[in-house]
Amino acid sequence: MGVAFNPYDFYEVGSDPYPVYARLREEAPVHRNDDMDFWALSRHADVVAAFRDPSRFSSANGPLLERRAWGPQAQQAMSFIAMDPPRHTRMRRLVSRVFTPRRIAELEEHIRAAARHHVEAAVERGEFDLVADIAAPLPTDVISELVGVPHENRTELRRLADLSLHREPGTQEITREGADALLRMVGHFAEIVAERHRRRRDDLASALLDAAADEEPLTDAEIIAFLHLLVGAGNETTTNLIGNAWYWAWRNPAQRDKALQGRVSDWVEETLRYDTPAPTQLRTLTEDVELHGVRLAEGARIVLLPGAANRDPRVFDRPDEFDLDRDTSQKVSFGSGPHFCLGSSLARLETRIVLEETLARIRGFDLDPTRARRPHSAYIRGFSALPMSVTPR
Repeated sequence: MGVAFNPYDFYEVGSDPYPVYARLREEAPVHRNDDMDFWALSRHADVVAAFRDPSRFSSANGPLLERRAWGPQAQQAMSFIAMDPPRHTRMRRLVSRVFTPRRIAELEEHIRAAARHHVEAAVERGEFDLVADIAAPLPTDVISELVGVPHENRTELRRLADLSLHREPGTQEITREGADALLRMVGHFAEIVAERHRRRRDDLASALLDAAADEEPLTDAEIIAFLHLLVGAGNETTTNLIGNAWYWAWRNPAQRDKALQGRVSDWVEETLRYDTPAPTQLRTLTEDVELHGVRLAEGARIVLLPGAANRDPRVFDRPDEFDLDRDTSQKVSFGSGPHFCLGSSLARLETRIVLEETLARIRGFDLDPTRARRPHSAYIRGFSALPMSVTPR
């Protein structure tokens, strides 16, 4: 029997997808799932080539498999990650003017203050849920402050973002509660944009309204979609990266010792390679393509698996070992090419600061995997709960 891959099999693939990924790379580098109508690419070279070829591997139908989410309407919620050039080029250029590395760097003081607040409270208790007490609220605070979300709405937006990504076992479609959550999130951002039309503030929503000084400005719908993308994807990526970093350091004592000695940047980068928070993306073919002797027809849905590519032994030596000393420069955790993740610098910065602030206050830590929970989602990999205990300094 050949290898089978269902990204919504939360009990088999969701708990540990890497044995399936290994079989896909070796036995079926172009894998067909007839029931869900997609092909999957798992080898590093193929995933990178697809990321860098937007003319044939189109993003215009969005990055999600669900039939309700897949299609030209995807851009309404997914912004420019559901666009191809030239619309993607224009949108990304305008957004990049205000979402710059310099602006991200200027957030460090605010991020560190927020991290200290959450970390100190958790460490003082000694036992806590890493996700609920640190990994989830920190990026919510940071992104909300950046965007201009009022304090009283931030916890609710986080809850709505989680609901929109949740999938019930046995189904790949968004739940009724998830669909309602999406609409309510859009409503929140529409209110913010309408208020900024009346009065500008020092936040991203205001800056986006003024981004185009010499060309056609962003529409309200484009700004709302980008804010929705940023709050949803930005929160989830950082939350799961933080949880994965602590989990894999705990599972690998020799690497944990290196991490506790302050190898924070290496810790973050190896976590991104070893267990990326975003293991799955979707593209749509604009023309017939032949790959590994298999003909893929125009219109085919192509699932790209950066999570599998990051453990391809053709690129990474001993790929299934968590090793802070390795060269991770060829990982594709944030994509590649024109759709390379615009928020990658922010996710790295937030994660690094959380790890630094926690390490400064503890001598050691332990996790309780028996009480850990993972989210039911094909698009994010991490933890929705991760009990942790620490030994304070």
